[in-house]
Amino acid sequence: MKKEHILEGILFAMGSSVSMSLIAEVMEIPPEELEMIAANLETEYEQEERGLRLLRLEDRLQLSTSEGCYETLIKMVKKPNPPVLTDVVLETLAIIAYKQPVTKGDIERIRGVSSDFAVNKLVEFGLVEEAGRLNAPGRPILFKTSEEFLRRFQIAGIDDLPEMDPVQYEEIAASVEREVNEQEAKDRIVQEEGKASDMAAESAPAAEEAEPGSPENPLSVEV
Repeated sequence: MKKEHILEGILFAMGSSVSMSLIAEVMEIPPEELEMIAANLETEYEQEERGLRLLRLEDRLQLSTSEGCYETLIKMVKKPNPPVLTDVVLETLAIIAYKQPVTKGDIERIRGVSSDFAVNKLVEFGLVEEAGRLNAPGRPILFKTSEEFLRRFQIAGIDDLPEMDPVQYEEIAASVEREVNEQEAKDRIVQEEGKASDMAAESAPAAEEAEPGSPENPLSVEV
């Protein structure tokens, strides 16, 4: 393989600028030869009107896009990319679609893990939107599917969603109910512990303020 093309491969693989001393070292050639190879690659790009050019940054080299590509590249950057729905995002979207309107907390209880990233991605893709707030402590945001969701999945309305497997639905419902009951039990324990702590704090000053000679402080009776 020509050394010019080896240099091209190195710069393409690195993606950023690379010092000429390092390139010369890994190619096992003297710096003077590398300078000649770089000049040949520059000439090749210019004569063949390639989409790449060799960019010199002091003693470093980097591959760059040719100026002739700028207009097309700008169009490419402005063109929106279709959203990539990973398994996690799809799972979250399915929960919202079948349980809407639903809060992040509800989604997390079903999935068992945090769903912030997945919900935020769905909102960014325009597949999910806010549907008001739940009338509960903290007033969490409710989410529902959007018009873009219907358009993307080519359905007229939520009623056209495929029916969920009854067995799977019962399993999910039972799991959610169990988790809700467990959370409510934990909340009650926390509340009871908080009440006990408050009662202990309220009774402590009364003991400290007991007068000498009183039944609460019998050891301090004066003789």
